[in-house]
Amino acid sequence: MQFKHPELLYALFLLLIPIIVHLFQLRKFKTEAFTNVAFLKKVSLQTRKSAQIKKWLTLFTRMGILAAIVIAFAQPFTSKNKTFNTKSETVIYLDNSFSMQVKGDKGELLKRAVSDIISHVPEDENISLVTNDNSFRNTTIKAITNDLLQLNYSTNQLPYDAALLKSKKYFSKNDNTIKNLVFISDFQQKNSNFSPNKNDNTTLNLVQLKPVNTNNVSIDSVYISKRTSSNIELTVSIKNTGNTIENLPVSLYNNGSLLTKSSVKITDQATTIFTLPTNERIDGKVTIDDVNLQFDNTLFFNINNNSKINVLAINEAKDDYLKSIYTANEFNYKATKFNQLNYSEIASQNLIVLNELEQIPSTLVTALKAFTGNGGILVIIPSETIDIKEYNNLLVNYNFAPFSKQSETEKRLTTINYSHPLYSDGVFEKRISNFQYPKIKTYYPQNLVNASAILQFEDGKPFLSENNNAFVFTSALNRKNSSFQDINLIVPTFYNISKRSLKLSNLYYTIGEENTFDVVTDLQQDAVLTLVNQDSNIIPQQQYFNNKVAVTTTDTPEKAGIYNIKNKVEIIENVSYNYNRNESNLNYQTFSNSDNVTVSNSISEVFNTIKNENKTNELWKWFVVLGLLFLIFEMLILKYLK
Repeated sequence: MQFKHPELLYALFLLLIPIIVHLFQLRKFKTEAFTNVAFLKKVSLQTRKSAQIKKWLTLFTRMGILAAIVIAFAQPFTSKNKTFNTKSETVIYLDNSFSMQVKGDKGELLKRAVSDIISHVPEDENISLVTNDNSFRNTTIKAITNDLLQLNYSTNQLPYDAALLKSKKYFSKNDNTIKNLVFISDFQQKNSNFSPNKNDNTTLNLVQLKPVNTNNVSIDSVYISKRTSSNIELTVSIKNTGNTIENLPVSLYNNGSLLTKSSVKITDQATTIFTLPTNERIDGKVTIDDVNLQFDNTLFFNINNNSKINVLAINEAKDDYLKSIYTANEFNYKATKFNQLNYSEIASQNLIVLNELEQIPSTLVTALKAFTGNGGILVIIPSETIDIKEYNNLLVNYNFAPFSKQSETEKRLTTINYSHPLYSDGVFEKRISNFQYPKIKTYYPQNLVNASAILQFEDGKPFLSENNNAFVFTSALNRKNSSFQDINLIVPTFYNISKRSLKLSNLYYTIGEENTFDVVTDLQQDAVLTLVNQDSNIIPQQQYFNNKVAVTTTDTPEKAGIYNIKNKVEIIENVSYNYNRNESNLNYQTFSNSDNVTVSNSISEVFNTIKNENKTNELWKWFVVLGLLFLIFEMLILKYLK
């Protein structure tokens, strides 16, 4: 039992007053002489004993009346909390990720959660509410009801630990408040389990909302599996986490018009192939019919008439292998002899290859430095007879270690950096152990200082390294000096280097990831590119170079769809964005073995528990009743006790 006004309990010392009054009678008694009769003495003794009992009973009842009144004014109460009138704080984290789109026993999990919050949180109670992409600090349910009813699904879910940390920041720094955090989610299984630590300052209430079934079919990816001069084969990959489906319709649209349909049988995973014409611009959309999650039933993609990559080879050696790699369907390949080089053409290129030049004059170094500074890529292939001083002058501009004197010891190329961007994206299905090592007769030894090694000799010296938009070979590649042209590795190496010089847009991008692509256009001063569709007009992060604009997006746009890339009113090309498919897999975490948290599947149950925890039982009325009972008891004693 606790008291609202414990200081009033000092008034209990007033109980000494009736004790003093009853113990020390202030009235004086007169002695009366009676006849010395034994019978009268006996009657007098019995009367005194009865009076003494009556006095003690009256004393106890009056003390009870006074004590009950004092305690009633001190206002006693009982509560599960240790202190009365302690301010409580409530923060609600509501997971509005796409996995909450699945249906529970009373409809979509998110919509049902919103309804329960509105119904069970008192309208005027001060709360804070946090979602994956929004927050409401120190507000009331009454004030944010409309916002909750219009709450949209978030494109990216916060990691649970990050959401917990974010939610705790909405509590005050006052240690004398009762802090209740209600964490509402379906708790989808991630790479690691969510295991919050027990915190004495915050009461964590987990509410795990569960779907009625976990069946879901999703479009996982779309990619070009084959390309010919006349047709493109577009492969659609579909995943299923439920029962086998015998006949799943898959539809392909272009610019809103249905092109074709197919049907697949799917257990876990299936693919279907559509054939599209080459060199035709496609604003595509693939759809399936699935009644569970909706966000992953559509995937947007684009096939643009992409700009070709401009490649300039400055030759003093044969360039047949370069011509075979940089074909006309993807590249504008131009070859020139060093003594016929037109310096004005350098700025308009995306990739420049110095093919076994013997000398690199300072004027060319200056032009190449300006070229790479504007986003161009440079490939340096030395000849067997170079002016090493001029080459080192070029290398120092890109923070490479200098070439040493040419070594005529034959070396083998034995080490491939599989994690380098040139080879990390599907070049190798697995690491090669029986690699046919190319041999190099002569090379220029070089140390790795700031550069990143791509290919290395058996002694660890670099054969190909990269730094600051420059790729440097340490050996001539002609067939007399090297067998590098005779292995399959040369094609992806040079092809992927060229792709680094102009990052043409992919079929589609994923919202929430860092996406970078180049747009070939000339911008006027202060002009910017915009991403536009029917619902949005976005200015992305961008950097302008001589003949291209590098565009970078992460959390924007927020809505999946096909977007026009515009330079003012001119549509340059289109780009597609889709939602991340991570939440398509409906597996959920279990907390049965967790000692640090208490989990419920009912929002109403949690809020009722919080309400009961903060509820106080007022007892002062009972002490008033007790005082009245003592008063009645005293009256009965005075009237009937003789």
